[in-house]
Formats: sequence, structure tokens, C-alpha cells
Amino acid sequence: MDQQHTLDEQQISIPTPSEPRVPLSELEDGQRVNGVYAVRERELRRKRNGEPWLRLSVGDASGSAEAVSWEDAEALFALCVKGCAVYLTGSFENSERWGAKIKLLSVREAEPHEFETADLAPESAVSLELLETDLRALLDTIQDPQLRQLLDYFFGELSPTWHRFRDAPAAKVYHQAYRHGLLEHTLSVAQAVSAAANFFPGIDREVAVAGALLHDIGKTVAYNDDPLAIDLTDAGRLQGEIPLGYYTARRQIEEIPGFDPALAQCVLHIILSHHGQLEHGSPVVPQTREAVLVHMIDNLGGRLGSFDRLERQLPAGESWSGFDRALSGSAYFGAREAA
Repeated sequence: MDQQHTLDEQQISIPTPSEPRVPLSELEDGQRVNGVYAVRERELRRKRNGEPWLRLSVGDASGSAEAVSWEDAEALFALCVKGCAVYLTGSFENSERWGAKIKLLSVREAEPHEFETADLAPESAVSLELLETDLRALLDTIQDPQLRQLLDYFFGELSPTWHRFRDAPAAKVYHQAYRHGLLEHTLSVAQAVSAAANFFPGIDREVAVAGALLHDIGKTVAYNDDPLAIDLTDAGRLQGEIPLGYYTARRQIEEIPGFDPALAQCVLHIILSHHGQLEHGSPVVPQTREAVLVHMIDNLGGRLGSFDRLERQLPAGESWSGFDRALSGSAYFGAREAA
């Protein structure tokens, strides 16, 4: 097994730094790799004989890839701190047995002049201007003065929380795990909830939309603000994004004089129950029409967001992704590829 994973250095010449960096999504089997990428994850593993080897997840604005080294693993592990930019050389291999990975030949810390952060950090495919315009248009449809005041605190242009919400990711890995991802995900869920509320009797559209806009507000506290390596904060790990969201929203509700307790309970229940099941992190299950609607649309948005993530990572010429835990299966893109 070790012999299969040993780089044949006679077949790989070390590229010169002048060669352009190839985006990870464009790498093809056998292609030489040379350039700066961000370290997203690192792991020191052991061979059967006990010797260490290194597994990295590296990324750029186009996606991510696995990178491995069987030489100097411990030294490279110390060098490749999560969130840092590294200059690496090697070769990209997409084998039927071992899958797609970069076999590392050399790794060093990248110099500041060798990269732009924007080239290494993925962002939403939808422009920030369009996302913000659509959000403000949806906010304008809320007529209840108490809900408007609550939403303005979080999403108003002069709000102290707006910029953090605008830039935050929606997740660490599974969907919209990039800058502006939380805005993109929240807006799509709230727009879908707004539209769907018209087709089901008994739903208070404004409560449902307000709950949809606030359902993930805890992620502004639960995730860090490092675009190269999204991760949970200490508060996110210790408390969880749903309790943080509940506390954040409730604290602001209590600052609004005379806020209707029944209205507050409806909105807070949506935040607490939006994961749908106790085993998925919600302390209560959805027990109102509005909460059921937000949960269903949120779940749909997350699953479809996983397709976007997998498609960005799909090697050229492939129509099937590998097994994905978020989907409990593989994703098929053959029809889109043929088109």
C-alpha cells in the first residue's frame, strides 16, 4: 500500500512559481499543481506500520480538494495551520480506487504578495447587491409594526448586526459555506416561505416570514469570520446555533416596549424548532403551521445547497458525486452536463 502512495519524483518536475495557479475545480487527472491554496482542514494519520502521513483539505474560490503527503508528515502538519495560505506543488490524481486527491511534492508558507484572499475564499454566485436589494424588498412587505421594529434591529442598514449577518457563512461544510452564504440561504428560505404561505390556509405570512428571516440568526455568533477556514466559535461549540439564535432574538424582543408576548412566542418557537427533530438539534419540534412551513423550506434549501456544493467540487467529466452524508447518497449531474 505504501508503495502505491509514494510519489514518483522522476515523473514530476518542480514547477516554477511563475506558472499560473490552476483553480481546484479545473484540475484534471495527471495535471501538475502549483500555487497558493488555503488550508481548510488538516489531519495526521498513521500507516499500518505506525508511520505518520498527512491529509489536508485545501481550497480556493472555486472549491476544495484533498491533498496528501507520505513524507515529512509531522513537519508539514505543523506548517499547515487551519486557515493559513500555503504554496504547494504536486500532481492531481483521480483514480478509481483512491478517488481524487493532490499528491504533494512540496509545501511552504505562502508569501503575502503571492495571493489575494478573494481568490482563495469562495463567495455566493449571486451578487451581494442583488441579495441585499431582494432582502429589503421582502422586509418592506412586513406591515406589523412590532415585527418591523424587530427585523430592523437585525437587518436595518444602520443595524450593528447587519454587517456581520451579511458576511457570515450559512454552514461550515454542507451548504452555502462561504462569505454572504447566510444572507443567501436566509433570503431564499424567507422568499419561499412568503410564496408558499399564500397556498396554505391558516398561515400568518408575516409571522412565518419574520421567523424565516431570524431562524439562523444564531449563526452570526456561532461561526467565526475567517473566510479561508470557516469554523465554529467557542460559543457555537458550547451552546449551539439554535440556543444562541433564541437568546439573541429574545434579548432584542425584550428591548422593545410592549412587544406582544403571543407574537414573541410564535417567532421564538420558529427559531427553536426549525431543525425539525430533537436529534437534529431542535429543543422542540415544530408545533405551529408557521414553524412547520419554515422547517420544511429550510430543510429543502439546505439539501439543494448541498447539490451546489457537490457540483462545484465535481471533477471535470464526472456526472456522479461520491457519497455525501448530507444527502445520504450521491448526487447526479448528468442531465446538466449533457445540456
